[in-house]
Amino acid sequence: MFVYIMANSRPTLYIGVTNNLLRRVYEHKNESIKGFTQKYHLHKLVYFEEHGGEREAVAREKRLKNMHRDKKLDLIKSINSNFEDLFEKINS
Repeated sequence: MFVYIMANSRPTLYIGVTNNLLRRVYEHKNESIKGFTQKYHLHKLVYFEEHGGEREAVAREKRLKNMHRDKKLDLIKSINSNFEDLFEKINS
């Protein structure tokens, strides 16, 4: 299971959880599912973590969603200081 953060250039952030990171990011990039990420064009995977199970991943997702925005940005910057799209790294 993965917890991930999608962003646009502003950056507006979206935090989600999935069992298939490649498929889910592809869906975000192609705006194939209506909702928040489609509305705000959140096409960049800027952060992700892998977790052993669904319960652990959902708990982490909730903790991240409850974080102050500045803390979320610091977390992203800790592994991705330039807010690059990490999709190509995981898709190769």
